Amino acid sequence: MASMLLTSLRSSPLTSMQAAQFAARSLSTSVHLQAQVKSKKTLAKPGVKNIVLVDGVRTPFLLSGTTYADLMPHDLARAALQGLLNRTGLPKDAVDYIVYGTVIQEVKTSNVAREAALGAGFSDKTPAHTVTMACISSNQAMTTAAGLIAAGQCDAVVAGGVEFMSDVPIRHSRKMRKTMLSLNRAKTLGARLSLLGSIRLAHLAPELPAVAEFSTAETMGHSADRLAAAFGVTRLEQDEFALRSHMLAKKAQDSGLLSDVINFKVPGKDIVSKDNGIRPSTMEQMAKLKPAFIKPHGTVTAANSSFLTDGASAVLIMSEEKALAMGYKPKAYLRDFVYVSQDPKDQLLLGPTYSTPKVLERSGLTLDDIDVFEFHEAFAGQIMANLKAMDSDWFAQTYMGRKSKVGVPPMEKFNTWGGSLSLGHPFAATGCRLVTTVAHRLQKEGGQYGLVAACAAGGQGHAMVIEAYPQ
Repeated sequence: MASMLLTSLRSSPLTSMQAAQFAARSLSTSVHLQAQVKSKKTLAKPGVKNIVLVDGVRTPFLLSGTTYADLMPHDLARAALQGLLNRTGLPKDAVDYIVYGTVIQEVKTSNVAREAALGAGFSDKTPAHTVTMACISSNQAMTTAAGLIAAGQCDAVVAGGVEFMSDVPIRHSRKMRKTMLSLNRAKTLGARLSLLGSIRLAHLAPELPAVAEFSTAETMGHSADRLAAAFGVTRLEQDEFALRSHMLAKKAQDSGLLSDVINFKVPGKDIVSKDNGIRPSTMEQMAKLKPAFIKPHGTVTAANSSFLTDGASAVLIMSEEKALAMGYKPKAYLRDFVYVSQDPKDQLLLGPTYSTPKVLERSGLTLDDIDVFEFHEAFAGQIMANLKAMDSDWFAQTYMGRKSKVGVPPMEKFNTWGGSLSLGHPFAATGCRLVTTVAHRLQKEGGQYGLVAACAAGGQGHAMVIEAYPQ
């Protein structure tokens, strides 16, 4: 289906009406899958503890600089943790450990997991630590939780992630920082005056943060544009996929399918209850936008890229034995997972291509066994490039050392409730959203296996197989 989509996109332009019809078919097909309950083998392994997702929540994902603008990261993380407690009715002292992800750290709360946990009312006896792995930070938090449970260290772990792009750290210049530190150490008035006299106007220029690779100095958007060009992904293909994402997200939101979203009362403002970045447009309007990174001939624009987002997520992960003993009905089993890494310059965003076949092999599954796919949408061009790479024997043989391609997910199973392009992408919170969405879609559609895949800065990636819990 995906290869057919790519071929048809290359051969004939899509009108906004055709794109709307395609998006509607994707969602309606997924709903019809409810009646097709699969009967497949379970991925349970003898002697290996079953680890389950009990539930997951997230704050509404909002465009940065909007309603959350006056908060701090731990405020959002605290809200997600409290929302998880309210949703599950979990006693706070039943949690053995808390792991949280974040990418751009607030210096006042460097271990945001601990600060948010204390603010949410968890016991001060519950340890908490923060992890960072770019856009797969909360994936790392979840697999860390799974590892703690599998090792017998814990029975109940809360994992999550938070990102707050409305207020990122902006530093003084290096010379200014050195001068200020020297001032702090100066013992005499003369020494202090001498240091103050050495300050020049150029020292006052701030260092602004940039979403760029340290190893290559290239922004992710620039890399996405090059990747799209390398795989022959057209501007039309990218705009069509982005429009699909927004239309499916809008349909899912209006249909009440995004049940992981909790209400959040922002201090001094109204209650926020839904994502605010879902904005279906038309192909004609999107075509008017200019390239955002490679000018004037690039194909990546603001409309086919994910936007800067504030938000937090949290999930409750337990051993199956503990969950049942506490009276919970889990949503899904967390099964095999992998992490991958590759060239951060030319293959920065190809994590799904490398991780998908590896996790399928670990699970003993094929692409046809997967009922639900949730891939992180950093850029429409990144998604389309990955689909083309996954459908290429040449790429598999030349770059991956594989005999043949893994294939492409059928689009009627792929991100049918929208994705990061439309729902938003708070860097460290997206992973939990992906996993929770897979669990909910498996329940809704009657499938058994779901697959999450994501790329991340540094040329890294992740994939996980999720199995529906018997209904």
